[in-house]
This record gives sequence, C-alpha cells and structure tokens, in this order.
Amino acid sequence: KRLFLAAKKNFSEEIKRLCQDKNFDINQKHPLGWTALQVAVINKNLDVVKILLDNGADPNIGDEFINVNATSKKLSMNPLQVLYEREDEFSDRLNSRATFKGFTGLHYAVLTDNVELIKILLDSGADPLLENELGHRPYEYCASENIKKLLEGYERIAKDKREEKLREERRKFPLEERIRQQIIGQENAIQTVCSVIRRKENGWIDEEHPLVFLFLGSSGIGKTELAKQIAKYLHSDKSKTHFIRIDMSEYQEKHEVAKFIGAPPGYVGHQEGGILTEALTKAPNAVVLFDEVDKAHTDVLTIMLQLFDEGRLTDGKGKTIDCKDAIFIMTSNLASDEIAEHAVMLRDEAERDSQDEEKDNIVISKQFKNNVVKPILKRHFKRDEFLGRINEFVYFLPFSKSELIQLVKRELEFWAKRAKDKHGMIIEWDRKALDFLVNGYDINYGARSIKYEVERRVVNQIAVAHEYGLIENGSHLLITADLPPSQQEELNLIKDENQFGRQKKNSTYDIRLKKLSKNKSNKQAYEDINLSINSFGKYFVTK
Repeated sequence: KRLFLAAKKNFSEEIKRLCQDKNFDINQKHPLGWTALQVAVINKNLDVVKILLDNGADPNIGDEFINVNATSKKLSMNPLQVLYEREDEFSDRLNSRATFKGFTGLHYAVLTDNVELIKILLDSGADPLLENELGHRPYEYCASENIKKLLEGYERIAKDKREEKLREERRKFPLEERIRQQIIGQENAIQTVCSVIRRKENGWIDEEHPLVFLFLGSSGIGKTELAKQIAKYLHSDKSKTHFIRIDMSEYQEKHEVAKFIGAPPGYVGHQEGGILTEALTKAPNAVVLFDEVDKAHTDVLTIMLQLFDEGRLTDGKGKTIDCKDAIFIMTSNLASDEIAEHAVMLRDEAERDSQDEEKDNIVISKQFKNNVVKPILKRHFKRDEFLGRINEFVYFLPFSKSELIQLVKRELEFWAKRAKDKHGMIIEWDRKALDFLVNGYDINYGARSIKYEVERRVVNQIAVAHEYGLIENGSHLLITADLPPSQQEELNLIKDENQFGRQKKNSTYDIRLKKLSKNKSNKQAYEDINLSINSFGKYFVTK
C-alpha cells in the first residue's frame, strides 16, 4: 500500500522512487477499487498528480468502488472495515452512501472544485465525455460556473475528435463489412439498413421522428441478428442496455397494454412502470426490436403509432419520454411464404439466364411488393397511417446454395472447435458432407434447420461413437457422405431450392464418420466407424 499512502500524504519523493522500478504498475488498483491518481486528485495533491501523469498514469480509468454497503457485500467484508479504509486511505469528505463506481480522476477533480487540478488532467488526456456507472459526465457534478465553461469547451473539442475518429473507422471498416462477418447472405437487407444508418450518423434524416424498420421474411434468416448487430455497432460496449427486445406475442390481449407502458394511477402495478417505458427511460436512444409485431393487439399498435409519429411516449404515470433518437425495428412473418416463393422463382430465372450460374443477390420487384406484400400487410394492420410511418420495408430472402454451404461450414467449425477444446479431437470434412447436410435445409425455418441437421446427423454420431469407445480423446475424424456405387448419383442436390429438406424416400445414404489410424503397413489411413440409424433417428453401434 506504499503507493496509495504516498499519493494520499503527498509524498512526491516516494512516488518518484517507486516509479523508477521498471516492473512497477502505476495504474494498479487498491483492493477496494481506486487508483493512486484518483487518491491524489481527491486530496488535491497537485505535485503527486503531475508525477503520476508524467509516468504514465491513465486519467480515464474508472473507480471500482461502489459505496460502503455494496462494496462490502461484493467483497464479503465488514461494512465498518470498508468505511474505515475508504476514509483512511482515500478520503473522509465523501458521502459513504453515494455511488462512485466508474468515477474517473476528472470526476473526482470536479468534486474538489479545483480549476488548476482539472486543467492538469484535461491537458494530460482526461476525457470529459466519459460517463460513470450512473451515466453522468464530470460536467454534471460541477458547482462552479467557471468550471462548467471550462469543461464545455473541452467537451466540444473531445466530441469533434471522437466523431472524426469514428468517421475514419467507418471509412476503413464500413458497417456492411462488420455485419457480413456475423450474417450470411441477405445482401440487399444489409445494404438497405446500412444506408439508412449511415444517413443518421451524418445528420441526413428527419430528426423530429425516430427511424422505423419492418423486417419481413420467414424465421431463422437473420432478422433478429441484424437488429443486434445494429445495436452493437451504434452503442458498442453499451449494447446490452441499448438493445431492447420485446416479444409482441405477449401483448395479444387488450389488458396487456398496461404491461407495455405501465398501468394508469389507481390500478394495480401503477408504481412499477411498463416494460417499454422503463427501458426507454434508461436508454432513450436505444435500438428497440418489436419481435413478431403482427401478433400484438390493436391497442398496442395504437401506442406504437404515437411512438413512431411523435417520437415520444407517455407512460401510465403521465411522464413523457422523448425517444426521437431511438431506432425501432419490427419483425413479422406476414407474407413470408409469398416472399420465399417469389425469391426462389427469381433465383431460378436468374440461373437460367446466366447459363446455370447461381445468383445469390436477387432483388424483389416493386410490382411484387405493391401487388402482393402491401395488400397482406394492409389487411392485417388495417391502418394505412401505421404502415406510412415505416421508413423502410426490409425483405429477408431464403438462402441460396452457396449461402447454405457457408452455414453448414460455420456449424461444423463451431463443433470442431468444441471438440478440440473439450476432447482434443481434430474434425475435418469433405465436400460430400457439405452437399449432404445442405439437404437438411427447410425454407420455413432457415438457418435453424441447418443447425439441427448438423446436430442430428453429425454430432449425434460422434457422441455415440465416443460413448462406445470407437473414438477417444485426441482422435482425428473425417466427416463424409459415402454412398454405394449404385447410388453415387444421388449425391447431386435437387436444384429447386424449395425441395431442400425433402430427402428421397428410398435413399439409404447418410453422413459417415472415418477415423485416422495406422493400417497393417503402419501407414496412416482413414477407417470407417460403423454406425447405423433406426427408424426413430437414433444412432447405434453396428455389431
């Protein structure tokens, strides 16, 4: 504790001696959570503050100390002991009940009301825009007008630098590229959403209304994942609190409106608030996902219309929440069958026109949107004004053959990593296995059907073989799809993507496992692992 004692007592020579040690960590934390710089700042020891900053102390590290009660529970300590250490080794001038988690050196400097100390920190790289655990910047703790003006100027400079840095990052690594790392296919959907987000980032939107999207398409094709990626991109480390997902199937009855925005005065649950209003109060610029919006009661849709139209929401207590900066994304399976059939037809036409070359990127025609999809939406929602407040209708299409291959590879890579980490096994696969597993695709369930097919056909076999000792930890496996010579032609996939998932009834082929081992000639070769499958889809060892 020499460092923290020297910082509190203003022992500058002792600090200098400690800093001469090359292995000395100047940013180390006290067992209760604070740094030496924060100790020196709260005690207004300017000389020590300068020495620490000159030797690499980070002014932007946040304090881990919460308050006496919360910290004592977290560390399983006696509250009196925590209080004694906080006052004796940090400062006795602070409220023991107040929350200090996330306080940087600049937060503490503002509490001291010392202009010189604040300027030293700001000139040494302290970020005036950093928020503590409660979401407050140092500026919000100012008591002096002079300090407020000082921080306002530095905040403007910091905002300009931050925005320029973000613009540079976006130029080097566009949003589309980030999303493509997480989502397979859906190129048109990604481009549509990203173009609107880019307009928002650069100030080319109507700031009086929030952005509203309607994601259309069948299940398991990336609608929810795209919404998550948008939240992660816009809010990075805050994405957990700034991504609000609400299952609209829970709001099918009229009385459940109260659960949505809170019960009015005099009703049960009045003090609790609503799920949406509580979440938006904490994060008014969040990305909000209304999942399966077509299942919501019409009264809930009326509230959503107000939200989309005015950019604000009044809860059951009469409090108005301004959320014009939020992004609202609705998902729906309405017209999903029609969209899927139309997409398959377009892809087939594109393949014929390009001499059997598969086309991943197809575009839904405007005529189809207006003549088929829009009437379905109007019949269901029964109000043009609701649909009129949607900025973009985003269409998610069934996966193409090449995209399905990517999905299968991703699933196999996941299980190969799991096998390597847990059992030391090496798992490889060939093209036959990929082509076979693609046949498990069900257009109604999207990527989930591929996930389940890999688990049924591959993981189940490996698990049975492992259980019966046919393979062991450290084994090297090959996943393939061996066929009898007379059935080799069955490996070719049915070209109509609507037929994925419909195996030929008389087909006897299946995924096969092979294990790398030494043969009689002492050479390594793959040998078959003989497993059979019964009529219930359960694998067993062939005797």
